[in-house]
Amino acid sequence: MNSTVTVKYQTTIPKAVREQLGISINDALEWIVEKGRVVVHPVHNNFLRHRGCIKTGPGDIAADIQAARDARVEKYR
Repeated sequence: MNSTVTVKYQTTIPKAVREQLGISINDALEWIVEKGRVVVHPVHNNFLRHRGCIKTGPGDIAADIQAARDARVEKYR
């Protein structure tokens, strides 16, 4: 498989390669030069697997800000 380098030194990872390596949006790639060759390893963001684990309510931002201000006032009295 081939890909072309653009004038901005960007290239597209072929779909077959992305699928085989499990590369998705916002994954990082590690580039290593070995004996005149480039080796590319995907660096997966494993922390994203925890997305949605913490449940939060709608909250009241104005009340939260006021509570933080009140706590700060009490701290310095």
